[in-house]
Amino acid sequence: MADPKGFLTHDRELPARRPVDVRIRDWREVYEDFPAPKLTKQAARCMDCGIPFCHNGCPLGNLVPEWNDLVYRHDWREAIERLHATNNFPEFTGRLCPAPCEAACVLGINSDPVAIKRVEVEIIDHAFAEGWVTPQPAARKTGKKVAVVGSGPAGLAAAQQLTRAGHDVVVFERADAIGGLLRYGIPEFKMEKRHIDRRLDQMRAEGTEFRTSVNVGVDISAAQLREEFDAVVLSGGATAWRDLAVAGRDLKGVHQAMEYLPPANKDFENSPINARGKHVVVIGGGDTGADCIGTAIRQGAASVTQLEIMPQPPAARPGSQPWPTFPILFKMESAHEELSDGGGDRVYAVSTTEFAGDADGNVRALRLVEVEGPQSGFKPIPGTEREIPAELVTLSMGFLGPEKGALLQDLGVEYDARGNVARDKTYMTNVDGVFVAGDMGRGQSLIVWAIAEGRAAASGVDRFLTGETALPYPIMPTARPLV
Repeated sequence: MADPKGFLTHDRELPARRPVDVRIRDWREVYEDFPAPKLTKQAARCMDCGIPFCHNGCPLGNLVPEWNDLVYRHDWREAIERLHATNNFPEFTGRLCPAPCEAACVLGINSDPVAIKRVEVEIIDHAFAEGWVTPQPAARKTGKKVAVVGSGPAGLAAAQQLTRAGHDVVVFERADAIGGLLRYGIPEFKMEKRHIDRRLDQMRAEGTEFRTSVNVGVDISAAQLREEFDAVVLSGGATAWRDLAVAGRDLKGVHQAMEYLPPANKDFENSPINARGKHVVVIGGGDTGADCIGTAIRQGAASVTQLEIMPQPPAARPGSQPWPTFPILFKMESAHEELSDGGGDRVYAVSTTEFAGDADGNVRALRLVEVEGPQSGFKPIPGTEREIPAELVTLSMGFLGPEKGALLQDLGVEYDARGNVARDKTYMTNVDGVFVAGDMGRGQSLIVWAIAEGRAAASGVDRFLTGETALPYPIMPTARPLV
């Protein structure tokens, strides 16, 4: 245990965000540096709770109390060893995960939880700065070849584990750079891409091969894949987006979030879909919607409005979502802070009824109506219809599952009741030697679940290829978040 009285003597504290008027002029991460003495105090708040429920909240089983204690004692070298023991990419989760571990923190029952994410990201950044994150090539090679299709967090985790187990791993990515949504879906102001690049350097040095601009199922057939490789890991994500079937949907200027964000991440200043000088409406109140908000503001939007069909969430944990579950709360992300500072608005309990266009087929306005809660089926409230200006609209309404294109069709994989690729307890599909990890098998989820699934699927692949495995198996494919 770090400090027996730490949780009594220190309040929760996080690093300050850079001033809004400064950070919206660039694309760098929004947080300022966190002084070491403050971090020590945050690690000291980790209490001797007996049963650390943070382990249960985190599907990776991160050893949170152990590395909190090590940070408090300034044993950074051992702290990164304990962190890497369960998580291949803490620099990703420490920046992007919504932290179900913190929701499950015992201290959070009647106080603010330990700042677990902040301690995590400081550990890995310190380790990179000290040169402690080095390649870990396999001691011996197995001669087996594995194809990983998709280079998001699940695919990268599976690839790194399998490479370290001695297999020859090739990661296929249809985009022009490795990283999946980490690369082109997550804006730079949430995670600078240098964090991806330095981890990929480690993986290349370990022996993982990356092939970009390859659409598996089109550029290389499923039959070719099966012939060349001894096993295949499908980790293409749940990229079939939810659409909005209302009048005017086909107007120019109405885009899916994943049509808008990737080009903006490729070219900050000259994206072909640009919000500069436009009235922007973001439909969807989740993290992807927040990414669209921050991107539009940095592009110089005239105004930004976010719409959400659900009622505004509560600020504090409601009785219907008790500890240690992950509650749905009102959040003020950095992009929301920028939205508020710029006079934008977050509008809850409304539904879009129509997009209105101009004579040239461009969207010019959005018509909406206030709705009752989900219990009523979002019934429209008469007399609440109104129109707001909209010259660029992004649909950030979530995803429905994997794209059921040529690859999955030609492989002949089966689907579960939710439309995701079905798998057994080893993460193998109904096709012998073909495994699935991440959102493609789980459905839209969190980065921490993707990494956990990638690690677990690697265990199944290794056992399939060699008859045994020493790779960790953190979660069953049927595991679900605490509810």
